[in-house]
Amino acid sequence: MADLKIPNLNKNSDKYFFKKKLSLRRKSKSKLINESFIMIFFSVLIIYLIYLIPNKISIFRNFLNNFSKLFANVLDSISYIYEICLSIFITFSIIFALILIIGSISRILKVVKRKTSRLKLK
Repeated sequence: MADLKIPNLNKNSDKYFFKKKLSLRRKSKSKLINESFIMIFFSVLIIYLIYLIPNKISIFRNFLNNFSKLFANVLDSISYIYEICLSIFITFSIIFALILIIGSISRILKVVKRKTSRLKLK
């Protein structure tokens, strides 16, 4: 009984899961400046990529129109879900019924073969 170790459930050290993996030191000024330049580089790159996109104004004008068309198409798709689900159910039901029929026929044949082979042995 002395070897039994009961875990302490009131540990507060598990409160922070990655506590030991966090670096608590402050970053140096050079590292902060490097990170700042990297952030500036990526922001300029993103702005340049946006600049390369043609017809930005017409894209914003057609946004609501495109969104309403998308919503109408989604509603049309939802109306056909019943028929799609019904056809999938019918297909899987036929496959399941065929598997059951084949299994029952094979069982019947096994039972019939056993009885005939027993009668021949006697």
